[in-house]
Amino acid sequence: MKGIILHAGHGTRLRPLTHTGPKQLLPIANKPMSQYCLESIKDTGITDIAIIIGGVGSNKVKEYYEDGKKFGVKITYVEQDSPRGIAHAIRLCKDFIGNEKFLVFLGDNIIQRRISDFADEFEKSDAKAMILLCEVDNPSRFGIADVQNGIIKKIMEKPKDPPTNLAVTGIYFLTPIIFDIIDNLKPSWRNELEITDALDILLQNHKITYNVITDYWKDTGTPEDIIHANMTILDKTKPYFNGIKEKDVKINGNVMIGENTIIKSNVVINGPTIIGKNCVIESGSKIGPNTSIGDNSNLRCDIAESIVMSECNITCDIKIRNSIIAFNSELTTNQNTDDKVFLLGEGTRIIL
Repeated sequence: MKGIILHAGHGTRLRPLTHTGPKQLLPIANKPMSQYCLESIKDTGITDIAIIIGGVGSNKVKEYYEDGKKFGVKITYVEQDSPRGIAHAIRLCKDFIGNEKFLVFLGDNIIQRRISDFADEFEKSDAKAMILLCEVDNPSRFGIADVQNGIIKKIMEKPKDPPTNLAVTGIYFLTPIIFDIIDNLKPSWRNELEITDALDILLQNHKITYNVITDYWKDTGTPEDIIHANMTILDKTKPYFNGIKEKDVKINGNVMIGENTIIKSNVVINGPTIIGKNCVIESGSKIGPNTSIGDNSNLRCDIAESIVMSECNITCDIKIRNSIIAFNSELTTNQNTDDKVFLLGEGTRIIL
């Protein structure tokens, strides 16, 4: 079995975070979200993986993953010239897949369970596809499966009146027969080739099975989704301290501190929180809970429920909440103001 990670697209709902790179490289708990996908695929025993790239910052994907060796996999890059839909992206991998069954993972999906048992089940099955479903509160935002008495009756994309709340997650187990269906697929109203349409056509003449994810699953399409996923992953990460701690530092709960990071005196860190390598947390700061601080960042602030990426410099007398501050940003205030929420793209400079 082979694997595919979809890493293309414009990520318009996450601008300005995605003006300079793909959303799938945005970090959650200091790790690109697509790396969680790669690790889930590898955990099934699949090591031959194609990554679909296209759009802004495709070179950054190659720079990060390279040939895959450092992650214990072999990576093939496949270019998608424009965002023409998930089904179109999958079709580009026909030669890569050959005659094997395969696993597709959307690069912005976060799941908090192993899927190796699903992979084993599909390998032994005669089904032409298997999809993973998850109950959601807002089903009209997702592709939906109409399941009756344990059988999928129909699969539809973002229905106005959903028959169930079972969302089709971005994790698909497929067979090469899907390529023939995609070849005859008509574009949707979005002028894209929809994977839900392809699956619904496949369903008419072939067996599609499913499993329901009862653990955590998140489609990280909005800043709020990313902050929520960050909180969930941090909460399940084992604590460690590899930095340097001065006197009168208070650490509460699940906290992870990277190598060579200095926590100066009179700092309070509330978990779950992760602080990367080579950071300096200045005296008087209050960090967390539910906060990620990337490598090589310097902070003197009160921040919680937020993500700060690497190479950032924050010196503030305000409370920062529910914010995402991208790589190499600088935020400085010279006076006390009300609490703030920030969504800052890469390289932003703000003085208040």
